[in-house]
Amino acid sequence: MKAIKAKQRFHQVAPWILPVLILLTWHLLTSTGLIPANVLPQPLKVLSVFVSMLKSGELFIHIGISAKRAISGFMIGGSIGFLFGLINGFWRTAERLSDSTIQMIRTIPHLSLIPLVIIWFGIEEPAKLVLVALGVFFPVYLNTFHGIRSIDPGLIEMGKVYGLNRVSLYLHIILPGALPSILVGVRYALGIMWLTLIVAETVAAKSGLGYMAMNAREFFQMDVIVLSILIYALLGKLSDSAAKLLEKWWLQWNPTYSAKS
Repeated sequence: MKAIKAKQRFHQVAPWILPVLILLTWHLLTSTGLIPANVLPQPLKVLSVFVSMLKSGELFIHIGISAKRAISGFMIGGSIGFLFGLINGFWRTAERLSDSTIQMIRTIPHLSLIPLVIIWFGIEEPAKLVLVALGVFFPVYLNTFHGIRSIDPGLIEMGKVYGLNRVSLYLHIILPGALPSILVGVRYALGIMWLTLIVAETVAAKSGLGYMAMNAREFFQMDVIVLSILIYALLGKLSDSAAKLLEKWWLQWNPTYSAKS
């Protein structure tokens, strides 16, 4: 019993070991002068700026704007990707018509389209939403398509034997079977979402975390730049944790996921 409790405590503490070691190393290298302040500020200096910007309310404004852009772009691109994945996964004719075109477009780095997107949509919100939507579309599409096509044909035949009609077959066998793959695509897309938003906000923005970092660069405020990077990392971790919670909630029936919870 003691060994089991000790193992459980270790599992709770383990994710924090590496971040704490990195923080301690960062503090040691910067406080001793091995890394100059103009290269990397001390952690306490970054913490001081964090508290100051919280009190002024400026940080909440930038985080709120960036989060709104990220979520809106994800909902647009993810919904379209999911829809195309469903259509092409269910119907071979639709796959023949559109999949080759989608794969060709997928090979184009979506961030290389920034100049074209700015010309088409300007530098306001639509341009950022388009870039984020493009980034998240492909992982959601590919994993939805792959999940549907990976369903065991024996399960489908069994459903037909039990008298399930086409709609019931999709709702009770095909979609639940494809859901693990779809959620993997969602987690992957969340990472691309923040990556795309960082670039979009540093290229053309008047607000948001990326703008905050670029504005700090103009005045060589290294503490604000590092703070922006850390907040992006934290938001990325929070979104990934939310996706993992969805996995546990929606895949309780799956022995692989129920064993992890």
